[in-house]
Amino acid sequence: MKKYTLIACLLFGLSAGSQAQNPAPAKPQAKPIVLTGATIHVGNGKVIPNGAIAFDKGIITQVGPAGSVSAPAGAETIDVKGKHVYPGLISLNTTVGLQEIASVRATLDYQEVGEINPHVRAIVAYNTDSEVIPTLRGNGILLSQSVPQGGAISGSSSVFYSDGWNWEDAVLKKDDGIWLSWPPFLAGKFDNETFTYAIKRNEKRQETIDLFKKTFAEAKAYSEIANPSPVNLRLAAMKPLFEGTANLYIRADYAKDIIESVRFAKEAGVKKIVIAGGNEAHKVTSFLKEHQIPVIINTTHRLPDGADENVYLPYELPGILHKAGVIVAITYADEWWRTRNLGFLAGTASGFSDVAPEDALQFVTRNAADIIGAGQQVGTLEKGKQASLLVSDGDILDMRGNVVQMAFIRGGKVNLDDKQKRLYEKYKEKYGKK
Repeated sequence: MKKYTLIACLLFGLSAGSQAQNPAPAKPQAKPIVLTGATIHVGNGKVIPNGAIAFDKGIITQVGPAGSVSAPAGAETIDVKGKHVYPGLISLNTTVGLQEIASVRATLDYQEVGEINPHVRAIVAYNTDSEVIPTLRGNGILLSQSVPQGGAISGSSSVFYSDGWNWEDAVLKKDDGIWLSWPPFLAGKFDNETFTYAIKRNEKRQETIDLFKKTFAEAKAYSEIANPSPVNLRLAAMKPLFEGTANLYIRADYAKDIIESVRFAKEAGVKKIVIAGGNEAHKVTSFLKEHQIPVIINTTHRLPDGADENVYLPYELPGILHKAGVIVAITYADEWWRTRNLGFLAGTASGFSDVAPEDALQFVTRNAADIIGAGQQVGTLEKGKQASLLVSDGDILDMRGNVVQMAFIRGGKVNLDDKQKRLYEKYKEKYGKK
């Protein structure tokens, strides 16, 4: 009797544990699907009221007014009247998949020792079993760029779908760029005795810049060797920067640092440059536009850096750059849990500037896709692009309307269950009863 009781308990434990796991990734699309009756936000500024979108084998085949889209033979037609269809939101500059619990060191896999690590790849560390990922797609984040941290040159990032069995299955774009932290002109230090934060000139700045010059000069010379032997992994990883097949993402906030770092990269022979951070990018909009430098802005839900700055400046910054003709995307900057609120950053940017909501949507869809070099695949709902999209009750950029009912990644319908929803249901049983 005890033997059977033990077996029953073990089986019950396994069953209960299985219910707490992340849902299995979506199966490949088996038949054509047509979503009809919704307001379709294409992602390029265009809105289609009472529209329809058809996709097959993970690719969008038709999009337009409902009357102009015909259902293919054997298609599943889903009535989404009154709802809104959006391209999946894209979260750049995150540690999603590389970080799980901040206080548990064993779950942190986003930083390597040393200062110069261009050969470190986020792709091989990406954890598709992260409990964080399902909470992101429940808020419309269907793609995330996972970025290594630390050091002067942190390594290369990759872009992943919010669904997949492993990193090979989830990846959209491998090694899309290398991340460099430009030494700021000013450096701050917190005094634990006086509890004050002192800002002074960065004395080690030139030392780091000299190291960059040496490293990039060596990498450029190495890239011109046809068959180098032996292979230098660090220098080989930087070759795509000079070929124009990968971005150089420069972390820089101060206006002086933005200008100086871009000039350095161009002189070094780098083809594609992106500024990440850009807190003072509004001071150098002409320079950024002239050199066609996109900017990935840090989170805008914050206070301004300077005591004498407009308190609403962070909210207005994306709109300022957009109006100046600079390609801009918004990010939660090195975050993983908070990035689920990405859409609301774009909503705030629209509310505090003259930027239309459909233009603000591009800050987290089309512009982000163009920056990472995936604009031909994702970012807008257009024929021939991947069917990575979502259906929401209302405005995806508004906390009141962001209620995601369905999500499709490469045409596969994704299970929107996550840990937070399970906890809600669990404690609703306890505290919801009167």
